[in-house]
Amino acid sequence: MQDKQAIIDRINVLKKEKNVVVLAHNYCRGDVQDIADFVGDSLGLSRQAVEQPADIIVFCGVDFMAQSAAILSPEKKVLIPDMFARCPMAAMATADEVRKAKKQHPDAMVVSYVNSSAEVKAKSDVCCTSANAVEVVNSLDCSKVLFIPDKNLGDYVARNTGKEIIFWDGYCPTHNHMLESDVASSKEAHAGAEILAHPECRREVLEKADHIFSTTGMTGHCSSSDSKEFIIATENGLLHRLRKENPDKHFYPCSEYAICPDMKTIDLESVLDCLEKEEYEVTVGEKVRTQAKKALDRMLEAGRS
Repeated sequence: MQDKQAIIDRINVLKKEKNVVVLAHNYCRGDVQDIADFVGDSLGLSRQAVEQPADIIVFCGVDFMAQSAAILSPEKKVLIPDMFARCPMAAMATADEVRKAKKQHPDAMVVSYVNSSAEVKAKSDVCCTSANAVEVVNSLDCSKVLFIPDKNLGDYVARNTGKEIIFWDGYCPTHNHMLESDVASSKEAHAGAEILAHPECRREVLEKADHIFSTTGMTGHCSSSDSKEFIIATENGLLHRLRKENPDKHFYPCSEYAICPDMKTIDLESVLDCLEKEEYEVTVGEKVRTQAKKALDRMLEAGRS
């Protein structure tokens, strides 16, 4: 194994030589976040992919995230350091399944969470993020919505809209495995801490939270809040960023087991290998890309990200 600092130095040299921007999701390993040019949520990073004058985008995240960057930035080469970094929730809905569901519910509009494949986005009327799901659904001129693929986020939306929500049987394993008992144990250990939960969590967890936020919402709240202690109910990779940006505050995981193994497959060695070989390019066929981009563009028109 190469020396860690030598790997970092080589990554930085290659970034300059090849005009590369490295993007890392909030759930990535801490040292991967540290060498990235931008750290954030999936859509925010895809926007950076559009805005940055780079020739190559190295997207440290799972498959659908790199796909979103390719959809929005077709003129750039988008690489993912590990071709097996795949989102299990995104895999719980296929384009063919969505097509069949649309036939069963012809009067429903299809809203797909950005945590979905390009092919599913292409079959959707509009996309949404965890931050704007309620706003997007409420903006639609319909009474019924087929919400894909996260049933927990769909349940959260259903409790904040007057529309009928048809749930898909999908979920994020990492968030879905957190239970009310995890919140209770964390609160017992850190009685004065605020509890922040991601809307991909089960209802029983959200009902015990002080606030429900996307990862971007969590970072913003923790920076501005007067509170000094926080229990974080999302994937534990976010704690690295929170601690780095708020060194005077304390952050505790709701569950020590809230770890996405797919996010953690990407390490410094795989980033360096990706930069050197320029392999594992993520591409989206033009027909699918155009249709998927329409759903993403409608989301941006309907509400904030």
